Amino acid sequence: MANANVKEITDQNFEQEVAKATVPVLLDFWAEWCMPCRMLAPTIDKVANEYAGKVTVGKVDTDANRDISMKFGISAIPTVILFKNGEIVQRFVGLRQEKDFKAAIDAALAG
Repeated sequence: MANANVKEITDQNFEQEVAKATVPVLLDFWAEWCMPCRMLAPTIDKVANEYAGKVTVGKVDTDANRDISMKFGISAIPTVILFKNGEIVQRFVGLRQEKDFKAAIDAALAG
């Protein structure tokens, strides 16, 4: 992960970085071997840069962080989940467009 605006979320830091976050959190559940995940990465980076300071954007390696992946029932990747106040606001499964994420984030920021 080369983007400074994308945090690595792990089983160990999930509680602090996501559950207790004071801003919305967009989490990308991915794996190194997943080609659609790799295709989604530039979109996630772009959203992270655009919403820097307003939203936390993180990535969860599902192979290395099985506890979080199981907790949220991740059965297909990429899966992107938007959290607000530690609660799931929206879940996206599969490749999605930047506008889908931005609409969900804008709604979470407005509400």
